[in-house]
Amino acid sequence: MPSQTSAVPVPGGSLHAVVDGEGPPILLVHAGIVDLRAWDPLVPHLVEAGYRAVRYDIRGFGRSTTADVEFSQRADLRVVLDALGIDQAAFVGNSLGAMIGLDTILESPDRAISFVWVAGGIGGYEDTTAPERLEVLERRAAALAEAGDADALADFHVATWVDGLDQAPTRVPAWIRDSVREMDRPRHLPGRVHGRPMPLEPPANERLGEIRIPVLAVVGALDIGGTLDAAVRLEAAVEGATRVVIPGVAHMVGMEVPEHLARLILELVRPLGTWE
Repeated sequence: MPSQTSAVPVPGGSLHAVVDGEGPPILLVHAGIVDLRAWDPLVPHLVEAGYRAVRYDIRGFGRSTTADVEFSQRADLRVVLDALGIDQAAFVGNSLGAMIGLDTILESPDRAISFVWVAGGIGGYEDTTAPERLEVLERRAAALAEAGDADALADFHVATWVDGLDQAPTRVPAWIRDSVREMDRPRHLPGRVHGRPMPLEPPANERLGEIRIPVLAVVGALDIGGTLDAAVRLEAAVEGATRVVIPGVAHMVGMEVPEHLARLILELVRPLGTWE
């Protein structure tokens, strides 16, 4: 069955959504340096296992658009599900997508049956593992953004998040680096409008004990310390949550080891039966 695409209207914008396969829906929310195409290596594994892979470009990413307005990323996620007639899905989020998924579960706990948090963050959680190094990285990224150097900023993001800190650029296949760069660069071109996302209040870090669904935290061992630490925090704060650290992998887990991530997702959702 070919992919089904749709443009989902939201206040001040439009969200590009893609659905593959049939069966219980698994919602995939992408990282902040890519768009929904980052899930391409993972989707066939979920479809072959009998699930419906649902993904969308976050507002301002990929083929989704927005005016310069305030908006809720949680509301956008719910609108996508509603437009596709999905009451409940298994959530999977990478990086920024993991934060959006986590926030949405806290704001609308009835919409998710399970959650796989992949190399994400936690709203309101401060990285204490190496704050000086994080500050250096943030200053570098801000300087490149201020200079309007889309090429240099995309290269910086690839080196930091795809290669992994202190890793050689040959560590991952060239197609992954090239693909991420292709998805990331357009976001930093002059005139690109991103909108102004409104944070969840109170932030997720203060509310993790509210979560009552199965949660799996997945991280690559080569990711930055703050991401690894956030996975520990999530496992400790959410009752029944488990954590998996994958050796030799950095931030883009679903691109580097899609078969491994698919297996972890399926192990979490199969015991849950069917849902819609």
